[in-house]
Amino acid sequence: MNETGDQEEVFAFLAQEGLHEDDAPVKRIDTHGAAVFLHGRHVYKVKRAVLYSFMDMSTLDKRHRICEAEIAVNRVNAPDLYLGVVPIIRRAFGGAADERQSMKGRLALGKDGQGAADVAPDEVVEWAVHMRRFDEDATLDRLAERGALPADITRRLAEMVVRAHAAAPLVEDPVASVGELARYIRRNAEGVGACPDIVSIDRVLALKEASLSAHARQRDLLIARAQQRFVRRCHGDMHLRNIVLIDSKPVLFDAIEFDESIASIDLLYDLAFLLMDLWARDLRAVANGVFNRYLWARNCDEDIDGLAAMPLFLSLRAGVRAMVTASGLKHFTAEHLPRARDEVRSYVELAEEFIAPPPPRLIAIGGLSGTGKSTLSRTLAASIPGGVGAVHLPSDIIRKNIAGVAETQRLPPESYTPEMSARVYAKLRALAGLALQAGQSVIVDSVHARADEREALEAVAREAGVPFAGVWLEAPLETLESRVTARVGDASDADARVVRRQADYDYGDVTWHRLETAGGPDDVARVAKRLLGL
Repeated sequence: MNETGDQEEVFAFLAQEGLHEDDAPVKRIDTHGAAVFLHGRHVYKVKRAVLYSFMDMSTLDKRHRICEAEIAVNRVNAPDLYLGVVPIIRRAFGGAADERQSMKGRLALGKDGQGAADVAPDEVVEWAVHMRRFDEDATLDRLAERGALPADITRRLAEMVVRAHAAAPLVEDPVASVGELARYIRRNAEGVGACPDIVSIDRVLALKEASLSAHARQRDLLIARAQQRFVRRCHGDMHLRNIVLIDSKPVLFDAIEFDESIASIDLLYDLAFLLMDLWARDLRAVANGVFNRYLWARNCDEDIDGLAAMPLFLSLRAGVRAMVTASGLKHFTAEHLPRARDEVRSYVELAEEFIAPPPPRLIAIGGLSGTGKSTLSRTLAASIPGGVGAVHLPSDIIRKNIAGVAETQRLPPESYTPEMSARVYAKLRALAGLALQAGQSVIVDSVHARADEREALEAVAREAGVPFAGVWLEAPLETLESRVTARVGDASDADARVVRRQADYDYGDVTWHRLETAGGPDDVARVAKRLLGL
C-alpha cells in the first residue's frame, strides 16, 4: 500500500466543531480506505489518498469519481442516507467571512451536488461524501457484539438480501466475473502473504492452490450462471458493519464503489459475505437461517445448483477480510493492533475450513404435525459440518412455493389433496438430490407418513452415494393439539383436526430413529444430535 498525498489539513478542518449549526462534538472514524467525520446529524466521508492492489484512490480526480459512484450505488438500498458529494474548497484570505470556514480562514465546505464544473478547479482541495447520520451503535456488528440483535433478525436479513438482489441491475459482461474470481484469489494471497509473521507463506500458498483448484472445477458452472443472469451489479461488501438497523429495518449501506468489477458478481457470492461474517461471529443459527430463507424466498432451482460454488465463495470472502485487515494494519493503534493481527489469522483459518468441506449427508425429520419437526430441523441444520450448515427443505414452505403464496398465507383444502402432496414430496426429493449433487448436506422436514414416501427419500441418498439417517418424532396427542393451536405466523396450516386425522394413519414399519418430543426443544435437540453423531 502506498500513501499518495498529505490530507492532514483536510482532516484537521473536518475535525473542527462548528461546521454546522448544532456545534456538536466531532467523532472521527478511520478505516483503510476513508476518514469519516460525524458532526451532529451530518457525516462527511473523505477517501484516503492511497493506492492498494485492490483500490486506487491516488489522485483527486479518482477520489471525486469514486465519491460520485458511492452516492449512485448506495441510493439503491439506502436512498435516505446518501445526500450528495461536496467539495472542500480553499478560499483566499481577505474574502467575505463565511461562518463555515475553518478557523484559519482557508478551507470551507461547498454545497451538496456541486460538481467539478461548479467550482474553480484550483479551489478544490478534496471531495467528501455527505451522509445523513444514523446511530452508529445500531450497526449489526455492534449489536452482535452486545448480544442485542433482534429476535427476528434472520427473517429481516433474508428479506433485505432478497430485495437488494431483486433491485440489482444486470452487467454488460457477466462472464468476466468468472475470471475476476481467480484474480481475487491471487490478490488475497498476495495481501496476506505480505505478513509472514502472522500467517506462514506455506499456509498462504496452500490456500491459494486449493482455491484455484476449486475455481477450475466450478468454472463451467460459474459461466453458466453468468449467462443465466445470476451475475448482477451487487452491493459487493455485505457484512454486518455495513448494515444498520433503522426503524427496526436492516438497511444496507457502504456498497463497493471504487471498482465495478468487484461488485459485478454472482448473487450467491454477494450473499456469501454476509453468511461468512455471521459464521465468523459464531452466529451460526442466524447464518444458516438467512441462507435457507434466501433459497426459500427465491424459489429457484438454479440457486440450488449454484451451491456447488459456495465453498469457494465463502472461503474467498474470508480471504478478502484477511487481506483487507492485513493491508490496513498500519492504521490500527497499538491498543487495537493485536486484535487486528488475530483477525487476520482467524479469517485465514475460516477460509481453509470453507474450501475443504466434509462429504454431504441426507437427514430426514418425520412425524405428525406438532411434533416439532421444523424446530428441530432448524437447530440441526446449523450444526451440520460444512459451509454454513445444511440446506433445510420444509414441506410446508415448498407447498406454499408451489402454490405461489406467502409463507404464512393459509392454503385452501385442495392444496392438500393426495395428488398435491405427491407433487410436494416429489419436489422435496428433487431439490434434495440437486443439493446433494452440489455437495451440500440436506435436512428434509415433512410428515412422511407413508412407508413408500420414506423409502423414496432414502433412495435419493443411495443414488447420490451419501449417508442417510431418519428421525421420527413422537408426542402425546394432547401435546400435539396444544402446539398446533398455539402457532402464530407459522408456515404450517395444520390445526387440531388435522392432527387427529393424522393420528389415524397407518404408518407401516417406521425404521427411522424414534424420538419422544414431549420435553423441551433443547432436550430434543441434544438427543437428536447424539443419535445422528453430531
